[in-house]
Amino acid sequence: MRNKILFGLAIVGILIGLVSAYIYSRQTPPQPPLATNYNPYVNGIFANGIIESYAADGENINIYPQVSGRVTGIFVQEGQTVAKGTPLFAIDDSVQKELVAQNKAQAQAALALLQELKAEPRKETLTIAEKQVEYARASLKYQQAQLEITQRERAIDPQAVSKLALENVQNSVLIARNNLKVAQAQYALTRAGAWRYDIRNQQAIYDAAQKTYASSNALLREYVVRAPVTGDVLRIGAAVGSYASPQGVYGTYTQGMNPVVVMGRKTGYLQVRAYLDEILVPRLPAPADITAKMFIRGLSNVSVPLQFVRIQPYVTPKIELSDQRTEKVDVRVLPILFKFKIPAHMNLFPGELVDVYIGKK
Repeated sequence: MRNKILFGLAIVGILIGLVSAYIYSRQTPPQPPLATNYNPYVNGIFANGIIESYAADGENINIYPQVSGRVTGIFVQEGQTVAKGTPLFAIDDSVQKELVAQNKAQAQAALALLQELKAEPRKETLTIAEKQVEYARASLKYQQAQLEITQRERAIDPQAVSKLALENVQNSVLIARNNLKVAQAQYALTRAGAWRYDIRNQQAIYDAAQKTYASSNALLREYVVRAPVTGDVLRIGAAVGSYASPQGVYGTYTQGMNPVVVMGRKTGYLQVRAYLDEILVPRLPAPADITAKMFIRGLSNVSVPLQFVRIQPYVTPKIELSDQRTEKVDVRVLPILFKFKIPAHMNLFPGELVDVYIGKK
C-alpha cells in the first residue's frame, strides 16, 4: 500500500512539472507601441533629441551662485519672464554684512590717520613749539645776564665769587644755549609737518584697507543673484532653506548637483539638440543639404519641421539624456542643433524628449 502511495505522488509531481514547464515556456507577445514614427526621408537617419529654449549663442542659461549659504528668498516663479538684473534668489548674508562693516571701519580709521598726517602741523602744536623756543631764548638771556653779573663781581673782588661759582654760571649758560637749539630744532620739525615716508606708508595702508572693503562689499552683492539676461525662468531647483553653493544645489531625484535656476531667452522659437550616434555620422549630409523633422513621442502622426542651426563639432559620450554624468556607456554622439517655430496648437516645453529624423534636401 505504501509503495502505491509513493508511486502516485511521483506521477503527480511529474504532471505538475510538465504543466509548469509548458506554462513558463510560453512567450507573452510584447504590447504594441503607443506610437510608431515612420522615417519621412529616403535613407534618413535617426537621432534622439531634447527640446531647449532657443539660444543662438549656446544652451540654456544655468545659474549658480558665486557664494555658499542657505537660501533665504526666491523672488521669481517658474515660467515667469524677467528682465535683465531682476533678483532671482538670495542667500544668507548676515556674516558677510558684519565683515563688510568691519572692513569699512578699518578703512575709515586708516583714512582718519592719513588725513591727520597730511594736516600737520596743527596750529596748537606749532604754538606750543613757538612758546618753547621763546622760553628757551628767555632762559638763555637770563643765564647770560647772571654770567655778566658774576664776572663783574669777580673782577671787582676775586674773593667775592669763587671759581666754582663762576664755572656753574658758565655751565648754566651753555645748557641754556643748547636748550634753545633743541627748542628751535623741535619747532622746525613741527613746522615741517609729517614725514613724507610716514604719509606714504599710511597712504598704502589706507589704499589696502579701502580695496579690502570694496572687495568684501562687492562680494556682499553676490548674495542676491540676479538674472543675467532677459528671458524666461524655466526651472527653480531650490527652496527657501536649501543649501546652495557654486556647485549648485543637491537634487533629490537626480542625486547630483543641479543649477539653482535655469533660464532661457524669450523668442518665438525653441531649439532641439539632437544626438546622432557616431556610427551614423558618416551618413550625415553636408550642412547646406540637411533637412530634418521631429516627432513628438506619443503622437505618431504629428511631426514638426526643423531648421538646421549648426553642428557642435565635438563628439561626446552618450549620457542617455538623463543628466547622470557618472553613467558608463561606450557610445559617443555628435550634437546637432535645430530650431523650430513654436506651434500654436501644441504644448512643447524645454526638457522634452523627441525623435529626430535627418534627411537630405
